[in-house]
Amino acid sequence: MAKAENAELVFVPLGGVGEIGMNFALYGYGPPSAREWIVIDVGVTFPDASLPGVDLVLPDTRFIEENLANLRGIIITHAHEDHYGALLDTWPKLKAPVWMTPFSAGLLEAKRQGEQGAPKIPLTIYRAGEKFTVGPFEIEAIPVAHSIPEPMSLAITSPAGTVIHTGDWKIDPEPTIGPKTDEARFRAYGDKGVLALICDSTNALREGESPSEVAVGEGLKGVIQAAKGRVAVTTFSSNVGRIVSIAKAARDAGRQCLVLGRSLKRVIDVADELGYMDGLPEFIAEEDFGFIPRENLVIICTGSQGEPLAALAKLSREEMKSVSLTAGDTVVFSSRTIPGNEKAILEIKNRLIDLGIKIIEDGDALVHVSGHPRRSELRKMYEWVRPQIGVPVHGEAAHLVAQGSLMSTSGIGQVAQVRDGDMLRLAPGPATIIDQVPFGRIYKDGNLIGTDQAMGIRDRRKLSFAGHVAVNVVLDDKYELAGDPDLVAIGVAEADASGETLEDLMIDAAVGAVDSIPRQRRKDLDLVQEAVRRAVRGAANEAWGKKPLVTVFVTR
Repeated sequence: MAKAENAELVFVPLGGVGEIGMNFALYGYGPPSAREWIVIDVGVTFPDASLPGVDLVLPDTRFIEENLANLRGIIITHAHEDHYGALLDTWPKLKAPVWMTPFSAGLLEAKRQGEQGAPKIPLTIYRAGEKFTVGPFEIEAIPVAHSIPEPMSLAITSPAGTVIHTGDWKIDPEPTIGPKTDEARFRAYGDKGVLALICDSTNALREGESPSEVAVGEGLKGVIQAAKGRVAVTTFSSNVGRIVSIAKAARDAGRQCLVLGRSLKRVIDVADELGYMDGLPEFIAEEDFGFIPRENLVIICTGSQGEPLAALAKLSREEMKSVSLTAGDTVVFSSRTIPGNEKAILEIKNRLIDLGIKIIEDGDALVHVSGHPRRSELRKMYEWVRPQIGVPVHGEAAHLVAQGSLMSTSGIGQVAQVRDGDMLRLAPGPATIIDQVPFGRIYKDGNLIGTDQAMGIRDRRKLSFAGHVAVNVVLDDKYELAGDPDLVAIGVAEADASGETLEDLMIDAAVGAVDSIPRQRRKDLDLVQEAVRRAVRGAANEAWGKKPLVTVFVTR
């Protein structure tokens, strides 16, 4: 590859740097006026209570939408939602060629069939060890261990040098379904020379090395063998290695397995087609639940993050038709808690405890291990790759700063701290932030996608705190009130501290506002409308201490 005149290599994250989730990275090569771009990963994050009604949070892709003529392709490293979950919603705006592994492609197709109107995306399949060219970049897929089948690091080579984009990874000497992290390929690139390492920071605060998935399988086997009644294990539905570990542990303990949850069944179907479930006993059907003795059953179920409609939540509320848990059974949380989900998970645990069910989580036995590298694993990667530049990504500020410090003390000469929206020039010259580009969040809300303002989310948030009041004011032909205003209040307190109803107080305020306007000026209906709105809102605030949203209609 010949180096173009005035060409630069730049890295631009639009998500996932300064936060965990919603990973979206851009690499650009060429002169500033004519860069060619690739996208690595198109992820989502999930809404919290501050986004009522929102289904998914997507990266704002305005910057690359303005450069579509120079977008050469999209490469997905693996099929976790925070790396590929926005693809169906974002692709119609980008319409670039997409590269995925067979497992990722299978999950995408299963997801597409479940979403009305989802686009059929033309895909190119790539596999571990393969090289392919996208625009000015030659890319090699390097297999790594993680908590999902077929995770890849990418060696991205341009005339400016090679960048290792790790994606999500760890070092696991005994993964349940593979692959192992390919130390030899990382070392080979290190020997040739690596310009930059763009590296996962999720566990950069944790010393040591992550335990192996095989050790988790042994931990689960011990828990299942010791349990007197049924055992239900909840985990991330995409963690096929964990599903295999649970199924093997159940088999070795002489138990049969039942799977509950749509997303788990979808993943298992795709994994089974690709041979990842070979050698395991068949899972039993839900209708056979009543025929299996309690001590002979393991249930694998969705709901590890407290999702209210997932199988575990329904079991805790005793809402499932043919499956139930009873006193003396055990529930194992083979997962970590994603920040923000603590309350929902705790509510489910408390309901289960009230049913007499024993809870086991990571602190009680080795029933979960992260799919991300701890500090000793990070040091090994630095030793293998020996980059000129280290760039921490995939983490909140604390994780990014912790890995940046580790990189510096491990001999990496330049460490670049970037956040979403920063344009980092990797070459030529020292790593430097040279620009800021538009970035942010957009929201999937029902069938629509847009900003918080376009989706009405800001007003919805206000409604959730202080309710809504609608007022209808009718003026006669002399611009006098034609009777008391009609008022409907939703989500507003009924009465003040003295017992007077807020509706009466607000109606009085509306009448007073109209009466205070000279009759000649009442011809300006917009003036009347705003006066009534302010008066009603003020009366509610004085009596209640909160300002509801107020909508006023004035007719004559």
